[in-house]
Amino acid sequence: MNLDKPLLMLVTSASQMGQGQQTGLWLEEFAVPYKVFKDNNIPVRVASPTGGKVPIDPRSVPDDEQKEAWKEAIAELENTRPLEEIWEDGFVGVFVPGGHGAMFDMPDNPLVAGVLERTWAQGGVVSAVCHGPAALVGARDENGVPLVKDRQVACFTNEEEREVGLEEVMPFLLETRLAELGAELRNKGKFEPQAVTDGRLVTGQNPPSSQVTAEAVVEVLYAE
Repeated sequence: MNLDKPLLMLVTSASQMGQGQQTGLWLEEFAVPYKVFKDNNIPVRVASPTGGKVPIDPRSVPDDEQKEAWKEAIAELENTRPLEEIWEDGFVGVFVPGGHGAMFDMPDNPLVAGVLERTWAQGGVVSAVCHGPAALVGARDENGVPLVKDRQVACFTNEEEREVGLEEVMPFLLETRLAELGAELRNKGKFEPQAVTDGRLVTGQNPPSSQVTAEAVVEVLYAE
C-alpha cells in the first residue's frame, strides 16, 4: 500500500437530531483511531460535509485524562476541510467515525458516496465504526451494486439504539437498513467490542470498538 497518500477521516457536521436534540461526533470514535493511525505512521486528513469546527456529542465530552491523551485529535476538529474541496483527491482509505450526527448528514450525501466509491474503485480501504456505517448506505461498487451487499459488516445495532433511547428519533435503524441492502451483519452483544474485516471493507459496532476497528484498518493497509 502506498502510504504517500493520506487516510481520510470523514466526520459528521450535524449538530442536531430529528427532534432537535443535540448530537454530533462521538469523540472517542475519532480520537482513539486518530491516535492509532498516527502511532502507525499513517498520514491523516480530516474533513466533514460542511467543513469548519465539528460538533461533539455532549454525551462524549472527554474527562481531563482523555483531553490530555486526545489533545492532538481534538485540535484537528477545530477547523476541518469541507468535503467538497477534497473528495476527488486520492486517499489510501476512508474512515468514518460515528456519533448520531452521522445518521443525518452521511446517508443521502452524494459527496460522501462519491469519496467512498472513488476510494474503493482505486483499491483503497473503506472503513467506519458505530453509526459511521451510515455513510455506506448510499455507496455503490463499480457494478452499481450496494457496497455492503454480500459483505460482512458490523454497526450500531437496533438493540443498542433502543438501549440509548433514540430508536424513535433516528431517520432509520442502521442495522435494519444495511441488512436491507444485502449486508451480512456480524454484530455481537450490546456494547461489546467488535470489528469485522471483509477484504478492504472494515467496520466496527460501537464506541468500545473504536480501537480494534482502527487496528484492523492498519492491518489491512500494511497487508496491501
